[in-house]
Amino acid sequence: MTDHALDRLLPSESTASGYLLRASRPRFWLYLAGPVIVGVAYAASGVDDLFSPLAVALFAYFLVPANVFLYGVNDVFDADIDAENPKKEDREVRYQGDRLVPAAVVVSGLLGVAFVPFLPTVGVAAMAAFLLLSVEYSAPPLRFKTTPFLDSLSNGLYILPGVVAYAGLTGQGPPLAAIAGGWLWAMGMHTFSAIPDIEPDREAGIETTATFLGESRTYAYCAACWLAAAAVFGFVHPFFAAVLGVYPVFIAGIVASDVSVDRAYWWFPFLNTAAGMVLTLSALWVMLYG
Repeated sequence: MTDHALDRLLPSESTASGYLLRASRPRFWLYLAGPVIVGVAYAASGVDDLFSPLAVALFAYFLVPANVFLYGVNDVFDADIDAENPKKEDREVRYQGDRLVPAAVVVSGLLGVAFVPFLPTVGVAAMAAFLLLSVEYSAPPLRFKTTPFLDSLSNGLYILPGVVAYAGLTGQGPPLAAIAGGWLWAMGMHTFSAIPDIEPDREAGIETTATFLGESRTYAYCAACWLAAAAVFGFVHPFFAAVLGVYPVFIAGIVASDVSVDRAYWWFPFLNTAAGMVLTLSALWVMLYG
C-alpha cells in the first residue's frame, strides 16, 4: 500500500480522533506490536499460547494505544519544534493544541498500567520502563531526546513490549543477550530515523546524536549498533545474528548509492516487518515441528 493510499483510508486530522490515529504513526504500528508477536512466538509452548487472552490483549494494546501514548507525548512536547519540520507537512501531523489529545494520551498510558495485575515481576518492570521512557524521551525533566547518545540509548524502549509479552507467557524474562541485542538494534533504528531531522533539529536548537555526529558519522554509528546487535544476538543463536546482519548491509547500500536518506527512512517499516516475520516463522516452525 502506498503512502497516499494509506492517507486516504485514515480519517481527517480535523477531529481529535482522526488526529490521534494519524499521530500514532500507522506506518510504524508494528514497531511496538511486532516485538509482541516475536516475544509470544518464542514464549509459546503450543498453539493455544499464541492466542491466549493476555497475548491478544498485549498485541492490541501495543498496536494502537501504546503508539498513541508514545507519539502523543512526543507531539505535545515538540509542538514548537514540529512547526518547522517538513515531515509534518504530509506523512505526519502537527499537534494543534486540542485539549482532548493530552487526555487521550493519559488514558492510553493508564491502559498499559492495567496489565500490571496480570504480569509477573519482570513483566511489570518492563512495562514500567516502557511507560517511563515513553514519557521522559520527550517530556521534562529528563527529555532524553535533547541529549546526544541518551536519546539513542533510551529508545531501547521499542523492544520492551516483546519482553512484556515473553514474561507474561513464561513468568520470566527472555535471555539477557536477546534483550541487549534488541536494545542495540533499537538504538540504531532510532538514530537512523533522526538523520532526516538533522537540519530541522539544528534550526530549532535541538541537539541529538545525529546533529552531534553529522550525517556521515551517524551512518557509522548506526552500522556499529547493528553490528553489535548481531554479535550479541549470536550468543542466543547464530540464526538471530544472521537476521540482524541484514541491517549493516542495508545501511552500507544506502551510503554506497545515491538514495536519499529521507526516502530510505520510509523503507524501514518493510525491512523491520520482513525481519520480524522471519524470526516469528522460525519460532513457529520449531514449536510445531521441533
